[in-house]
Amino acid sequence: MTHLSSRTFRADGPLERAAFPPLLSAFIGLIVAFLLFQGISTVVLIMVTLQGGTPLAELMSPEGLASFLAENADKVIWANTIGQVFGLLLPGLFFTRMHSTTVRAFLRLQPTSGYHLLWSGIGLLGLIPLVQFSAGLFDSLPWPEWVRTLEDGQMALIEQVLTQDFSLVFAISMLALTPAICEEILFRGYIQRQAERSLGVWGGILFSGVIFGFYHLRLTQAIPLSLLGIFMAWLTWQTRSLWPAILVHLMNNAFAAVLGKMAAGSEAMAEMDDFTFPWWAIVLAALVLSGSIHALMKRPGMEPTLSDPESAPSTEPRAEEAVQEGVRSPSPEA
Repeated sequence: MTHLSSRTFRADGPLERAAFPPLLSAFIGLIVAFLLFQGISTVVLIMVTLQGGTPLAELMSPEGLASFLAENADKVIWANTIGQVFGLLLPGLFFTRMHSTTVRAFLRLQPTSGYHLLWSGIGLLGLIPLVQFSAGLFDSLPWPEWVRTLEDGQMALIEQVLTQDFSLVFAISMLALTPAICEEILFRGYIQRQAERSLGVWGGILFSGVIFGFYHLRLTQAIPLSLLGIFMAWLTWQTRSLWPAILVHLMNNAFAAVLGKMAAGSEAMAEMDDFTFPWWAIVLAALVLSGSIHALMKRPGMEPTLSDPESAPSTEPRAEEAVQEGVRSPSPEA
């Protein structure tokens, strides 16, 4: 088993000097990010609505909401994008800076190899059928009526946005690229690093993945989304870089955006909702995912190190503990 380098990042931020517990700061960061994202997106959308002359009362009815979305889908997407940047990305960077001056090293924003990116993408291709299969299983459970009502409203909103008449470049930029960067900086960058420091490697991977699944507020899909989150968290650890997770997140959302554009103006969207992979495709997907995991485990990434003398951690007990993480790799010895 291998250990992290004792000098992967400086633990010299204000919260480290105050001996603030890493897991507690992760929870606070999640709450702040959630409130900012929801609040900023809502405020921007309300401003757009009032500027367009649409009475807010009209949005309270399903017909009025559907009509508003059909006419202002691009504005809804812009509101969501602004919320992502100011509610997820910037808080993630801010909280990271409160712990370390070496922000890039803390977030694992370092270059990775084409080998890691290729096998990460192949792994997603194997994971998608498994996530879809698990989504069907959990959706078939006897959920309360209020959960079904909430989910139906969310799906109607998503489908309404995906099938609007705007360019594919716009859709991928706003619905895939922006969330991939903003959410990964927060979840796999800041939250996972803090959870690893308190819970160990596997604890950090599971914590980051499960929180990601439930953060989307889709209860029937929380476990399938958690599987995707756990995979991206494992990629971040195994490759020692955030970029494979960003790529996988981008690919996953881009697939949805492309399929949405293809289904626009047809009955294909309903058919896609009812589609299930045959058993042989599930088996093949499991083999593809297993093969990609095996390939990535053969060539783990390298954690960045701080080699300059001035970057050595403080001799104070708390600062030393913060950099000397003392966690073990989940990968077996070669």
